[in-house]
Amino acid sequence: MLKNDLLLRAARGEETERTPVWLMRQAGRILPEYRALRARLSGFKELVETPELAAEVTIQPVDALDVDAAIIFSDILVVPEAMGLTYEMVEARGPLFPETIKTAHDVERMRIADPEEHLGYVLEAIRVTKRALNGRVPLIGFAGAPWTILAYMVEGHGSKTFSKARRMLYQEPELAHALLRKITATTIAYLKAQVEAGANIVQVFDSWAGILPPAHYQEFSSRYIAEICAAIPSVPVTVFAKGAFWAVEEFAQFPCRTIGLDWNQDPRAVRPLVGDKTLQGNLDPCALYGTPAQVRAATTAMLDQFGPHRHIANLGHGVYPDTNPDNVKVFIETVKEYSPKLRG
Repeated sequence: MLKNDLLLRAARGEETERTPVWLMRQAGRILPEYRALRARLSGFKELVETPELAAEVTIQPVDALDVDAAIIFSDILVVPEAMGLTYEMVEARGPLFPETIKTAHDVERMRIADPEEHLGYVLEAIRVTKRALNGRVPLIGFAGAPWTILAYMVEGHGSKTFSKARRMLYQEPELAHALLRKITATTIAYLKAQVEAGANIVQVFDSWAGILPPAHYQEFSSRYIAEICAAIPSVPVTVFAKGAFWAVEEFAQFPCRTIGLDWNQDPRAVRPLVGDKTLQGNLDPCALYGTPAQVRAATTAMLDQFGPHRHIANLGHGVYPDTNPDNVKVFIETVKEYSPKLRG
Protein backbone atom coordinates (compact mmCIF):
# COMPACT_ATOMS: atom_id res chain seq x y z
CA MET A 1 0.00 0.00 0.00
CA LEU A 2 1.44 3.36 -1.03
CA LYS A 3 1.56 6.17 1.50
CA ASN A 4 1.73 8.71 -1.35
CA ASP A 5 -0.18 7.66 -4.47
CA LEU A 6 -0.72 11.14 -5.96
CA LEU A 7 1.20 10.32 -9.13
CA LEU A 8 -0.80 7.19 -9.86
CA ARG A 9 -4.14 8.86 -9.18
CA ALA A 10 -3.21 11.77 -11.44
CA ALA A 11 -2.03 9.38 -14.16
CA ARG A 12 -5.37 7.56 -13.99
CA GLY A 13 -7.18 10.87 -14.44
CA GLU A 14 -8.54 11.05 -10.90
CA GLU A 15 -8.83 14.34 -9.05
CA THR A 16 -6.03 14.96 -6.58
CA GLU A 17 -5.64 17.37 -3.68
CA ARG A 18 -2.51 18.79 -5.33
CA THR A 19 -0.41 18.26 -8.44
CA PRO A 20 2.21 15.50 -8.09
CA VAL A 21 5.77 16.43 -9.04
CA TRP A 22 8.97 14.64 -10.04
CA LEU A 23 11.83 15.39 -12.45
CA MET A 24 13.28 13.48 -15.34
CA ARG A 25 16.94 12.69 -14.48
CA GLN A 26 16.29 13.53 -10.83
CA ALA A 27 18.47 10.60 -9.79
CA GLY A 28 21.87 11.85 -10.81
CA ARG A 29 24.39 14.57 -11.16
CA ILE A 30 22.54 17.49 -9.55
CA LEU A 31 22.85 15.80 -6.13
CA PRO A 32 26.12 15.87 -4.16
CA GLU A 33 25.16 12.48 -2.68
CA TYR A 34 25.18 11.02 -6.18
CA ARG A 35 28.52 12.58 -7.10
CA ALA A 36 30.10 11.26 -3.91
CA LEU A 37 28.93 7.73 -4.65
CA ARG A 38 29.88 7.89 -8.32
CA ALA A 39 33.40 9.09 -7.47
CA ARG A 40 34.07 5.78 -5.69
CA LEU A 41 33.18 3.67 -8.72
CA SER A 42 34.84 2.71 -11.99
CA GLY A 43 32.14 4.45 -14.01
CA PHE A 44 28.50 4.84 -14.92
CA LYS A 45 27.95 1.23 -15.95
CA GLU A 46 29.16 -0.14 -12.62
CA LEU A 47 26.50 2.00 -10.93
CA VAL A 48 23.73 0.89 -13.33
CA GLU A 49 24.70 -2.79 -13.09
CA THR A 50 25.01 -3.00 -9.28
CA PRO A 51 21.43 -3.32 -7.95
CA GLU A 52 22.10 -2.09 -4.41
CA LEU A 53 23.90 1.02 -5.69
CA ALA A 54 21.28 1.72 -8.37
CA ALA A 55 18.61 1.46 -5.67
CA GLU A 56 20.51 3.86 -3.41
CA VAL A 57 20.76 6.44 -6.19
CA THR A 58 17.09 5.95 -7.10
CA ILE A 59 16.03 6.82 -3.55
CA GLN A 60 18.39 9.79 -3.07
CA PRO A 61 16.05 12.39 -4.65
CA VAL A 62 13.10 11.08 -2.63
CA ASP A 63 15.10 11.87 0.51
CA ALA A 64 16.80 15.05 -0.70
CA LEU A 65 14.07 16.67 -2.82
CA ASP A 66 10.84 15.16 -1.44
CA VAL A 67 9.50 14.31 -4.90
CA ASP A 68 6.31 12.29 -5.35
CA ALA A 69 7.93 9.40 -7.24
CA ALA A 70 11.19 7.55 -7.65
CA ILE A 71 12.42 6.54 -11.11
CA ILE A 72 14.71 3.53 -11.29
CA PHE A 73 18.31 4.52 -11.98
CA SER A 74 19.24 2.92 -15.29
CA ASP A 75 19.71 3.87 -18.94
CA ILE A 76 17.74 3.32 -22.12
CA LEU A 77 20.86 1.77 -23.71
CA VAL A 78 20.72 -1.33 -21.53
CA VAL A 79 18.25 -2.64 -24.15
CA PRO A 80 20.60 -2.73 -27.17
CA GLU A 81 23.28 -4.21 -24.93
CA ALA A 82 20.86 -6.94 -23.84
CA MET A 83 20.18 -7.60 -27.53
CA GLY A 84 23.89 -8.10 -28.17
CA LEU A 85 25.28 -4.63 -28.95
CA THR A 86 27.56 -3.44 -26.17
CA TYR A 87 27.84 0.24 -25.33
CA GLU A 88 30.41 2.27 -23.40
CA MET A 89 29.69 5.46 -21.46
CA VAL A 90 32.52 7.86 -22.22
CA GLU A 91 33.00 10.65 -19.67
CA ALA A 92 32.04 14.07 -21.05
CA ARG A 93 31.12 12.52 -24.42
CA GLY A 94 28.21 10.22 -23.71
CA PRO A 95 27.37 6.76 -25.05
CA LEU A 96 29.49 5.01 -27.64
CA PHE A 97 28.85 1.72 -29.46
CA PRO A 98 32.15 0.19 -30.67
CA GLU A 99 30.11 -1.82 -33.21
CA THR A 100 27.01 -0.60 -35.04
CA ILE A 101 24.17 -2.05 -37.09
CA LYS A 102 24.93 -1.77 -40.82
CA THR A 103 23.63 -4.88 -42.58
CA ALA A 104 20.87 -7.49 -42.53
CA HIS A 105 23.36 -9.89 -40.96
CA ASP A 106 23.91 -7.43 -38.11
CA VAL A 107 20.16 -7.29 -37.49
CA GLU A 108 19.86 -11.09 -37.67
CA ARG A 109 22.46 -11.57 -34.95
CA MET A 110 20.58 -9.28 -32.55
CA ARG A 111 18.57 -11.38 -30.11
CA ILE A 112 15.20 -10.62 -28.57
CA ALA A 113 16.47 -10.29 -25.03
CA ASP A 114 15.20 -12.32 -22.10
CA PRO A 115 14.66 -9.79 -19.27
CA GLU A 116 15.70 -12.03 -16.38
CA GLU A 117 18.75 -13.38 -18.20
CA HIS A 118 20.02 -10.23 -19.90
CA LEU A 119 18.54 -7.40 -17.78
CA GLY A 120 18.27 -9.09 -14.43
CA TYR A 121 20.37 -6.41 -12.73
CA VAL A 122 17.71 -3.77 -13.52
CA LEU A 123 14.91 -6.00 -12.26
CA GLU A 124 16.83 -6.73 -9.07
CA ALA A 125 17.44 -2.99 -8.61
CA ILE A 126 13.67 -2.48 -8.84
CA ARG A 127 13.04 -5.18 -6.24
CA VAL A 128 15.69 -3.76 -3.88
CA THR A 129 14.30 -0.23 -4.35
CA LYS A 130 10.73 -1.33 -3.67
CA ARG A 131 11.74 -2.93 -0.39
CA ALA A 132 13.74 0.13 0.66
CA LEU A 133 10.98 2.61 -0.30
CA ASN A 134 8.50 0.62 1.76
CA GLY A 135 5.54 2.28 0.06
CA ARG A 136 6.67 5.89 0.48
CA VAL A 137 6.12 6.82 -3.19
CA PRO A 138 5.48 5.01 -6.49
CA LEU A 139 8.39 3.65 -8.50
CA ILE A 140 8.64 4.53 -12.20
CA GLY A 141 10.13 2.06 -14.66
CA PHE A 142 11.14 3.05 -18.17
CA ALA A 143 12.57 2.14 -21.55
CA GLY A 144 13.56 3.95 -24.71
CA ALA A 145 11.21 4.02 -27.68
CA PRO A 146 12.26 1.67 -30.49
CA TRP A 147 13.17 4.49 -32.92
CA THR A 148 15.45 6.16 -30.37
CA ILE A 149 17.14 2.82 -29.62
CA LEU A 150 17.61 2.12 -33.35
CA ALA A 151 19.10 5.59 -33.80
CA TYR A 152 21.88 4.80 -31.32
CA MET A 153 22.43 1.26 -32.62
CA VAL A 154 22.93 2.47 -36.20
CA GLU A 155 24.69 5.78 -35.50
CA GLY A 156 26.90 4.45 -32.71
CA HIS A 157 26.79 7.61 -30.59
CA GLY A 158 24.81 10.76 -29.97
CA SER A 159 24.35 13.05 -32.95
CA LYS A 160 22.71 16.31 -33.94
CA THR A 161 21.26 14.71 -37.08
CA PHE A 162 21.40 10.90 -36.72
CA SER A 163 21.91 10.96 -40.49
CA LYS A 164 23.12 7.34 -40.67
CA ALA A 165 20.03 6.11 -38.86
CA ARG A 166 17.74 8.32 -40.94
CA ARG A 167 19.46 7.22 -44.16
CA MET A 168 18.49 3.63 -43.31
CA LEU A 169 14.82 4.67 -43.17
CA TYR A 170 15.06 5.97 -46.75
CA GLN A 171 17.41 3.40 -48.29
CA GLU A 172 16.55 0.21 -46.39
CA PRO A 173 13.14 0.64 -44.73
CA GLU A 174 12.52 -3.11 -44.40
CA LEU A 175 15.83 -3.56 -42.62
CA ALA A 176 14.86 -0.74 -40.24
CA HIS A 177 11.50 -2.42 -39.57
CA ALA A 178 13.19 -5.77 -38.92
CA LEU A 179 15.36 -4.16 -36.27
CA LEU A 180 12.46 -2.13 -34.85
CA ARG A 181 10.38 -5.30 -34.45
CA LYS A 182 13.17 -6.94 -32.43
CA ILE A 183 13.63 -3.84 -30.28
CA THR A 184 9.88 -3.64 -29.69
CA ALA A 185 9.62 -7.29 -28.66
CA THR A 186 12.53 -6.85 -26.27
CA THR A 187 11.07 -3.63 -24.85
CA ILE A 188 7.64 -5.15 -24.23
CA ALA A 189 9.14 -8.11 -22.40
CA TYR A 190 11.45 -5.78 -20.43
CA LEU A 191 8.68 -3.41 -19.34
CA LYS A 192 6.41 -6.30 -18.37
CA ALA A 193 9.25 -7.68 -16.25
CA GLN A 194 9.77 -4.25 -14.64
CA VAL A 195 6.09 -4.18 -13.67
CA GLU A 196 6.31 -7.71 -12.29
CA ALA A 197 9.39 -6.67 -10.27
CA GLY A 198 7.47 -3.76 -8.75
CA ALA A 199 7.28 -0.74 -11.08
CA ASN A 200 3.98 1.09 -10.48
CA ILE A 201 4.02 3.07 -13.74
CA VAL A 202 6.28 3.01 -16.80
CA GLN A 203 7.49 5.69 -19.21
CA VAL A 204 8.57 5.32 -22.83
CA PHE A 205 11.23 7.90 -23.79
CA ASP A 206 11.43 8.83 -27.46
CA SER A 207 14.35 11.20 -27.06
CA TRP A 208 15.01 11.62 -30.79
CA ALA A 209 11.40 11.79 -32.00
CA GLY A 210 11.74 15.37 -33.17
CA ILE A 211 14.38 14.71 -35.84
CA LEU A 212 11.96 12.67 -37.96
CA PRO A 213 9.44 14.17 -40.39
CA PRO A 214 5.85 13.35 -39.40
CA ALA A 215 5.32 10.66 -42.06
CA HIS A 216 8.48 8.84 -41.00
CA TYR A 217 7.60 9.23 -37.35
CA GLN A 218 4.28 7.51 -37.92
CA GLU A 219 5.86 4.69 -39.92
CA PHE A 220 9.02 4.07 -37.91
CA SER A 221 8.19 5.18 -34.37
CA SER A 222 4.65 5.83 -33.20
CA ARG A 223 3.23 2.53 -34.48
CA TYR A 224 5.74 0.66 -32.30
CA ILE A 225 5.03 2.88 -29.29
CA ALA A 226 1.33 2.08 -29.70
CA GLU A 227 2.18 -1.62 -29.68
CA ILE A 228 4.16 -1.21 -26.45
CA CYS A 229 1.33 0.74 -24.77
CA ALA A 230 -1.21 -1.94 -25.72
CA ALA A 231 1.01 -4.68 -24.27
CA ILE A 232 1.23 -3.06 -20.79
CA PRO A 233 -2.40 -2.82 -19.55
CA SER A 234 -1.69 -3.47 -15.88
CA VAL A 235 -0.10 -0.09 -14.97
CA PRO A 236 -0.34 3.44 -16.41
CA VAL A 237 1.99 4.14 -19.34
CA THR A 238 3.49 7.56 -20.10
CA VAL A 239 4.72 8.48 -23.59
CA PHE A 240 7.30 11.25 -23.86
CA ALA A 241 8.40 12.10 -27.40
CA LYS A 242 10.68 15.11 -27.39
CA GLY A 243 10.11 17.44 -30.32
CA ALA A 244 7.21 15.51 -31.83
CA PHE A 245 4.60 18.16 -31.06
CA TRP A 246 2.53 17.13 -34.10
CA ALA A 247 2.12 13.56 -32.78
CA VAL A 248 0.06 14.49 -29.70
CA GLU A 249 -3.30 13.83 -31.37
CA GLU A 250 -2.05 10.40 -32.42
CA PHE A 251 -0.82 9.64 -28.89
CA ALA A 252 -4.29 10.55 -27.62
CA GLN A 253 -5.61 7.47 -29.45
CA PHE A 254 -3.04 5.15 -27.81
CA PRO A 255 -3.80 3.03 -24.72
CA CYS A 256 -1.41 5.15 -22.66
CA ARG A 257 -2.57 7.24 -19.70
CA THR A 258 -0.12 10.16 -19.72
CA ILE A 259 1.48 12.22 -22.48
CA GLY A 260 4.67 14.08 -21.62
CA LEU A 261 5.21 17.52 -23.15
CA ASP A 262 8.54 19.19 -23.86
CA TRP A 263 9.04 22.86 -23.02
CA ASN A 264 8.17 24.05 -26.54
CA GLN A 265 4.58 22.85 -26.29
CA ASP A 266 1.69 24.95 -25.01
CA PRO A 267 -0.44 22.93 -22.58
CA ARG A 268 -3.45 25.14 -23.32
CA ALA A 269 -3.28 24.20 -27.00
CA VAL A 270 -2.63 20.52 -26.28
CA ARG A 271 -5.35 19.95 -23.66
CA PRO A 272 -8.32 20.03 -26.08
CA LEU A 273 -6.58 17.46 -28.32
CA VAL A 274 -6.03 14.69 -25.77
CA GLY A 275 -9.44 13.96 -24.23
CA ASP A 276 -9.13 12.53 -20.74
CA LYS A 277 -5.39 11.84 -20.93
CA THR A 278 -3.14 13.23 -18.20
CA LEU A 279 -0.38 15.62 -19.27
CA GLN A 280 3.13 15.69 -17.81
CA GLY A 281 5.64 18.53 -17.91
CA ASN A 282 6.79 20.94 -19.02
CA LEU A 283 8.94 23.65 -17.38
CA ASP A 284 11.99 24.65 -19.44
CA PRO A 285 14.96 23.06 -17.61
CA CYS A 286 16.86 26.34 -18.11
CA ALA A 287 14.22 28.17 -16.04
CA LEU A 288 15.92 26.56 -13.05
CA TYR A 289 18.99 28.74 -13.69
CA GLY A 290 16.99 31.79 -12.60
CA THR A 291 16.68 33.33 -9.15
CA PRO A 292 14.38 31.58 -6.67
CA ALA A 293 11.74 34.25 -7.36
CA GLN A 294 12.03 33.62 -11.11
CA VAL A 295 11.74 29.86 -10.59
CA ARG A 296 8.59 30.37 -8.51
CA ALA A 297 7.08 32.66 -11.14
CA ALA A 298 7.86 30.25 -13.99
CA THR A 299 6.45 27.33 -12.03
CA THR A 300 3.18 29.05 -11.16
CA ALA A 301 2.79 30.19 -14.78
CA MET A 302 3.26 26.57 -15.89
CA LEU A 303 0.67 25.32 -13.40
CA ASP A 304 -1.82 27.93 -14.57
CA GLN A 305 -1.39 26.74 -18.16
CA PHE A 306 -2.04 23.09 -17.32
CA GLY A 307 -4.97 23.73 -15.02
CA PRO A 308 -5.92 21.99 -11.80
CA HIS A 309 -6.36 18.34 -12.80
CA ARG A 310 -4.86 15.57 -14.92
CA HIS A 311 -1.39 17.08 -14.64
CA ILE A 312 1.92 15.68 -13.36
CA ALA A 313 4.39 18.52 -12.87
CA ASN A 314 7.82 17.95 -14.37
CA LEU A 315 10.37 19.60 -16.62
CA GLY A 316 10.12 19.57 -20.40
CA HIS A 317 13.25 17.37 -20.48
CA GLY A 318 15.76 16.03 -17.98
CA VAL A 319 17.22 18.34 -15.35
CA TYR A 320 20.64 19.62 -16.44
CA PRO A 321 23.64 18.47 -14.36
CA ASP A 322 24.85 21.98 -13.39
CA THR A 323 21.45 22.98 -11.98
CA ASN A 324 21.46 24.28 -8.42
CA PRO A 325 19.61 21.72 -6.25
CA ASP A 326 18.20 24.58 -4.17
CA ASN A 327 16.35 25.85 -7.24
CA VAL A 328 15.04 22.34 -7.88
CA LYS A 329 13.65 22.41 -4.34
CA VAL A 330 12.01 25.79 -5.05
CA PHE A 331 10.33 24.25 -8.10
CA ILE A 332 9.05 21.26 -6.11
CA GLU A 333 7.91 23.34 -3.15
CA THR A 334 6.11 25.81 -5.40
CA VAL A 335 4.14 23.00 -7.06
CA LYS A 336 3.13 21.68 -3.66
CA GLU A 337 2.15 25.08 -2.29
CA TYR A 338 0.52 26.61 -5.37
CA SER A 339 -1.36 23.75 -7.00
CA PRO A 340 -4.07 23.51 -4.26
CA LYS A 341 -4.92 27.16 -4.95
CA LEU A 342 -5.74 26.23 -8.55
CA ARG A 343 -8.33 23.81 -7.22
CA GLY A 344 -10.18 26.67 -5.55
